[in-house]
Amino acid sequence: MLGRGDVCAPILFVGEGPGAKEDETGIPFVGQAGKLLDLALESLDFAPEDYYIANVIKCRPPENRTPLSDEIAACMPYLREQFRLIRPKIVVCLGSVASTALLGPDCKVSSVRGTWTERKGTHFTATYHPAALLRDEKKKLVMWQDLKTVKNMLSQLRDDHKV
Repeated sequence: MLGRGDVCAPILFVGEGPGAKEDETGIPFVGQAGKLLDLALESLDFAPEDYYIANVIKCRPPENRTPLSDEIAACMPYLREQFRLIRPKIVVCLGSVASTALLGPDCKVSSVRGTWTERKGTHFTATYHPAALLRDEKKKLVMWQDLKTVKNMLSQLRDDHKV
């Protein structure tokens, strides 16, 4: 499976790639990091029809290492096609791999998180990958704040009738 969620959703969350649990089930973000993301989204009252979750890389790299640039390049056509089909109004890059793949090679999550870039009517932002929160508790509040800005952007776009 290439993603999970509502294929007509206004928000597309993009992570790095499958972990062990995702490899096992074929569904993105079902391990500990996915459960943490789900909890955060539920806590902020995101409805299931508000989002779709996908990954840049569609298969797990050997030994769960960070994907190489040629692996990212090989998978980008799949992500572009998901984007074309879903037509999200908001894209949230989860972590550094998604941020550099979608926002540019010089985009570091720590410096671009919480900011917005608009491209052809789609609003892009970045935040920490939920797996980073499992390693560093201090990032939880930061991600929570970032997701609140996503929720606010969604409300604003709905008020403007763009969603």
